[in-house]
Amino acid sequence: MSAFRKAVESGDHAAIEELLAENVVFTSPVAFRPYPGRAITAAILRGVGRVFTDFRYVREIVGADGRDQALVFTAKVDGLEVNGCDFLHFDEDGLIDDLTVMVRPLSGANALAEAMGAQFDRIRAEAAVG
Repeated sequence: MSAFRKAVESGDHAAIEELLAENVVFTSPVAFRPYPGRAITAAILRGVGRVFTDFRYVREIVGADGRDQALVFTAKVDGLEVNGCDFLHFDEDGLIDDLTVMVRPLSGANALAEAMGAQFDRIRAEAAVG
């Protein structure tokens, strides 16, 4: 089991942040542009932790060299079930330098977009501090 998965499942946001490279790029399932940087990525992941309920990983796929991982999950957003996948790429130091999230169905993605939109002032403030 990956360190990222363990940190997410235990809600250990400090451990999650330690696994992120300074130059990590986060690609959201509900935003057009990627978010570059550790502080904003960590803040977004904390926000996701506030809006997802019943989150659990159901499958972990690791590439041959270990630098690419796909973590399939289920969760709820405002009572709607979503299925998704976290795609991780690790740099030469073993830190996550690319994190892309995909979710389905569209109704769940729309609920996630709305819930995260409501969080975004707080996310920006947390990123500015972090």
